Amino acid sequence: MDNTDWIDRDEYPFASHHLQTAAGKLHYVDEGSGETVVMLHGNPAWSFLYRKLIKRLSPSYRCIAPDHIGFGLSDKPTDWSYLPEQHAKNLAALIGHLGLKDITLVVNDWGGPIGMHYAVNHPHNVKRLVVLNTWAWPVDDDFHYVAFSAFMGGPIGRFLIRHFNFFVTSFMRVAFGDKSKLGAHAHRHYRAALPTAASRKGCYVFPGQIIGSTPWLRQIWEKMSALKDKPTLFVWGMKDVAFREQELKRWQQALPNSITLRLGSVGHFVAEEAPEQLGEAVENFLKEQTRG
Repeated sequence: MDNTDWIDRDEYPFASHHLQTAAGKLHYVDEGSGETVVMLHGNPAWSFLYRKLIKRLSPSYRCIAPDHIGFGLSDKPTDWSYLPEQHAKNLAALIGHLGLKDITLVVNDWGGPIGMHYAVNHPHNVKRLVVLNTWAWPVDDDFHYVAFSAFMGGPIGRFLIRHFNFFVTSFMRVAFGDKSKLGAHAHRHYRAALPTAASRKGCYVFPGQIIGSTPWLRQIWEKMSALKDKPTLFVWGMKDVAFREQELKRWQQALPNSITLRLGSVGHFVAEEAPEQLGEAVENFLKEQTRG
């Protein structure tokens, strides 16, 4: 995306970096120095989601926050698959390109499966996990997900996303526990990142892949034992319409070396809705683990 005049540079004051992939230029933030923290967004967000966490951590840590192809300031080709497994390949390529070691992964929404795919296949290179309202296992037996994926990933959902930016304009607000926490100024940065029907393919492919990528999700979950000893912080919005208490419990069983912060009034986009609580929890978690 060449025109970035719509970005409030007080809110998002970061230099732009790009990695050339087969699909196009992948944009990422690379701020600070020290131990590496990689922050992965989901649908329909971009690295703007983590702006306050980056500002808080970058004095002491190296913060990497990519925009998946099709999102934020990355290219949005119309002839690419946008399958989650392809996004995961791009993540691995970025980590390899930058030579990142001993990573702390921060994941939310689709950033969960994409990040965990890297983690289970490179457990030696992942030091810690910070998990925010996400999943990484097959959900084709859960009507909650089957119904959502069928509708939003079907003809009507794709039409609404493509022509009305529905995921940003409507779903994003619904997903907040406290709707007032999604201010008009911040919301504009999510709308403007997907300005045209042609730019929204990534946004409308993801919902169908909640079920469509079941075999890929199964491959991830079958390898989760590789991460069972990793220090993990869960920061969970308890008012999320997508990922509920039962998903949190499943994570806790898989990653028992963990601590959990439940945010009772917060919804799906924890980094946007509760940035101060998230920042404090992550900062304390990183410091404790460093001392330990």
